[in-house]
Amino acid sequence: MPTLRLMAVLAHPDDESLGVGGALAKYAAEGVETVLVTATLGQRGRYRGHPRGHELHPGEPALASIREAELRAAAAVLGVRELILLGYGDQELDRADPREARARIVQAIRRTRPHVVVTFGPDGAYGHPDHIAISQLTTAAVVAAADASFAADAVPGLAPHAVSKLYYMAMPETAWEAYQAAFKQLVSVVDGVERRAVPWPQWAVTTVIDTHGVWEVVWRAVSCHESQVAGYAGLKELSLEHHQAIWGRQSFYRAFSAVNGGRNCEADLFDGLRT
Repeated sequence: MPTLRLMAVLAHPDDESLGVGGALAKYAAEGVETVLVTATLGQRGRYRGHPRGHELHPGEPALASIREAELRAAAAVLGVRELILLGYGDQELDRADPREARARIVQAIRRTRPHVVVTFGPDGAYGHPDHIAISQLTTAAVVAAADASFAADAVPGLAPHAVSKLYYMAMPETAWEAYQAAFKQLVSVVDGVERRAVPWPQWAVTTVIDTHGVWEVVWRAVSCHESQVAGYAGLKELSLEHHQAIWGRQSFYRAFSAVNGGRNCEADLFDGLRT
């Protein structure tokens, strides 16, 4: 059977570990080639709990370097075969030129030729504009990558590639309860409006991956993001039930598939692709 390939397209360092770390680690351990595309370096975030402008915050350029190193370490722990950095500004992804950004993702897709792509859902998990933007850009790029007429300057000489399956992260209520036990309320304030996480209903989840066997690997990857450790401290105090809810399984919504369908819940992102 040909080697299967999985690509995750995400917004920030740590999205890969906290968001889809279980899937990346599980499939890498099974011999699937995994590729991670990260759009920003999270340079406008906090540093060990300290906001920008605080005397203990190193500043945006230094934090970008720190978080890139943490991302590379986490990717190595998860077994990611290739890391692609798009270099967009943190908290500015929704203001990037959409054609140029789409072309950058198309280039990554056409060059690495994944069978399956995963990204954030259209809700951005808790309304984070960067998460919403990367969901929209990735969805558009998956369509454009298969279109022979899409030949922007950023993708010369690369043959079209049709991704077989596209998935969105889809956390049901049990997983959100566990996350909020660690992080309290996950809130994003955008244009003065408070956005909160809204769990996916269980009936809308199409795919549940068993990741119990790799939860310790995922936790090591999460721990690589030391600059963000203040925000993760609550994870260490979680009950076993909540740990299992976060790390023991990962849930997705199958946005489209060219190889299977129906309402039976999948247990494999590559369902329909294995021979």
